[in-house]
Amino acid sequence: MNIKIIDTTLRDGEQSPGVLFTLDEKITIARMLDAAGVHYIEAGVPAMGSVEKEAVRRIAGLGLRAQIIAWNRARAEDVRHSLECGVKNIHVSFPVSDLMLEKKIGKGRAWAFEQLDGISKLVASAGAVLSVGMEDASRANPDFLTKFAVASKACGAVRIRYCDTVGIMEPFALKERLDALAGCLAGCELEIHTHNDFGLATANAISGVKSGAVCIDTTVVGLGERAGNAPLEEVVMALKVILGIETGVKTEHLRPLAEYVSRAAARPLSEHKSIVGEKVFAHESGIHVDGVLKDPSMYEPFAPELVGVRRQIVIGKHSGTKALLYRMRELGIVTDRLDEAGVVGGIRELTENIKGGVSDEELAGFYNKIAH
Repeated sequence: MNIKIIDTTLRDGEQSPGVLFTLDEKITIARMLDAAGVHYIEAGVPAMGSVEKEAVRRIAGLGLRAQIIAWNRARAEDVRHSLECGVKNIHVSFPVSDLMLEKKIGKGRAWAFEQLDGISKLVASAGAVLSVGMEDASRANPDFLTKFAVASKACGAVRIRYCDTVGIMEPFALKERLDALAGCLAGCELEIHTHNDFGLATANAISGVKSGAVCIDTTVVGLGERAGNAPLEEVVMALKVILGIETGVKTEHLRPLAEYVSRAAARPLSEHKSIVGEKVFAHESGIHVDGVLKDPSMYEPFAPELVGVRRQIVIGKHSGTKALLYRMRELGIVTDRLDEAGVVGGIRELTENIKGGVSDEELAGFYNKIAH
């Protein structure tokens, strides 16, 4: 199965409240995504203005292997702005729920078909490639959703994006919806765009793949509107490790990408962020450390080196003799008399006093104090 990653860090990711990437940061992120092997980069919204338009134009001119997408509202003038950037992949988002159609833009369902017809002709006349987004698809009338998707294909769209705009779907219900769509879209790619309002963005993205979606939208570290989007690192590794599906993304790039985007967004990267957090391969519990030292796969789903993270044996309240001996050997301290020296009990008492883990310096100092 050939799954393509469409990364929208530079568009949906930057829409996270308070996040702003400079032009240089956008170019760096685009280059890093390309180096990692992402298939498509959604670079921005040219209709926003001259600054955004210039950023999209610059990224489109970098000569990257990844294809560059410009995002547009269902307006001809938006599309013209994107075409002026030299972008050949034009994504147009159409509201498809009655809620969005009526209350956001004051239109009915017929308007969506009218706009689709005109915009598809505009894109085709420019020799560009059209993909269609169905905004708020999860709350749309199922029959209308199918009709609109089929009409989009008939108008030349090469890809249809199902948008769970406010993250209200769960994997089983989503599969039912996508199964119905996939059956009507032979020859047209199905794309899944999920949000994390209920912590289900990655699960829903994976459900999408199992329902025939061949393109998944992601953002680095899940950056995005409200609770964010499906994180690139989670989607890529879940496909690889759980489903055995390769995306072509070089996984050793995931941690450096996460670090850079987090800095550029001024959003500290949690040390416990799944897949790429500094501490997600850290072990303290005596039972776990004993197992990891014998065979890491006992308590790790994959090798940390795959994603550019390193394994850590942490000394803390729950550490046992094996962990202490391991860390001491790492520090050049050779001993097998931990119990006699009272180090295990003493270390546990120390962690209670400092309410946290013990550094290498504290461990060495404590051992030297007790043993001599």
